[in-house]
Amino acid sequence: MDLFDAVRTEASGVPAPSSSAPLAVRMRPRTLDEVVGQSHLLGDGSPLRRLIGETAPASSVMLWGPPGTGKTTLAYLVAGGRRFVELSAVSSGVKDVRAVIDDSKRRLATGERETVVFIDEIHRFTRSQQDILLPAVENRWITLIGATTENPSFSVVGPLLSRSLLLTLKPLGADDVASLLGRAVADPRGLGGEVTLEEAAKDQLVRVAGADARKALTLLEAVADTAADGDGVITEAIVEATMDAALVAYDKSGDQHYDVISAFIKSVRGSDVDAALHYLARMVVAGEDPRFIARRLVILASEDVGLADPQGLVIAQAAADAVSFIGMPEGRIPLAEATAYLAMAPKSNRAYNAINAAIADVKAGRAGVVPAHLRDAHYSGAERLGHGKDYVYSHDAPRGVARQEYLPESLQGTRYYLPTDHGVERTLSERLATIREMLGRD
Repeated sequence: MDLFDAVRTEASGVPAPSSSAPLAVRMRPRTLDEVVGQSHLLGDGSPLRRLIGETAPASSVMLWGPPGTGKTTLAYLVAGGRRFVELSAVSSGVKDVRAVIDDSKRRLATGERETVVFIDEIHRFTRSQQDILLPAVENRWITLIGATTENPSFSVVGPLLSRSLLLTLKPLGADDVASLLGRAVADPRGLGGEVTLEEAAKDQLVRVAGADARKALTLLEAVADTAADGDGVITEAIVEATMDAALVAYDKSGDQHYDVISAFIKSVRGSDVDAALHYLARMVVAGEDPRFIARRLVILASEDVGLADPQGLVIAQAAADAVSFIGMPEGRIPLAEATAYLAMAPKSNRAYNAINAAIADVKAGRAGVVPAHLRDAHYSGAERLGHGKDYVYSHDAPRGVARQEYLPESLQGTRYYLPTDHGVERTLSERLATIREMLGRD
């Protein structure tokens, strides 16, 4: 299929779905007034409302939030009547992005408005792939709308993030999801009143769907098909009988494992190896991308196990490499090995906390001036400026630790890393106390 076959041209903003489209697609809100939840973004005069309309400014946007909270819908609404190209960072590459940018530039040269480019899961683009978008966003050759379930402060390059308006979407509440289900049952775009949803059945669907609107509508569609074969009433019993099949169909859609991956991470962090393996099995059976699981294990090893067991990161990375090398289904074995090891390993998040605290200081302006004796002294004129003066080469100092100040003056005495007494960190804690004493920082 040509790249531009999927371009939306309808002036209404949201494309009109076919009658055979999934219920979640048919029920996609057509206006901001139909959007549920996200009240913090929808108030009068809010940045989001100012972005919608033919005279709206061409501002690029980053939409950050869990699955099923309306990121794609908001992208359609912001685009309005402008030309819209939808890409997925999972399946699109540099060639596709360049083609869209070049096409938009050609259209601008003929007097058309810039193209709105929606990139779903933009966090999956590498740094170099994201950098390609910078000139296009900077020069407004395109209006970029990126959607991500990952914190953009860590998953989107700084220059691209600074040129975009960041909108954070919150998980939907139970009342929001219940409202969507009721609307889908009655609306002609949805089930058109052909079935009746009992209150107990609705409550059960809300509980299973959690905060995910797409999941709720997918489950409703599955149970409605079952009810339609009978008297048209969706009961709690029908939900129970249909649920397993519906959940499997939903889980195979790929990136919609928000609840399961959350439970997986928390089980490993909580040292419950049996629960961790259970949630791993659910993801494997549902066809989750094993590379996604492997990435989460590498993050877990760094964030939650940390220096309490440095071998955890080695094992997690080895599992990721093994999965990439051997593929599935055999890849489940190194994934299980890494999961079990990390779950049973001693835990420490002190290295994670330390870098976050250091970053917070830098962002708050507490960076300070690099001490003169630590500055680069290898270029002509550096000595005259005092760079490197009185620097003590650590290898020439007793025990390899030179007593001198390394932090900027404004941060002297600051301690970011505070090790626990768990696992290897107990030994590191003892060594760190000795080092800080030798540095004069005790």
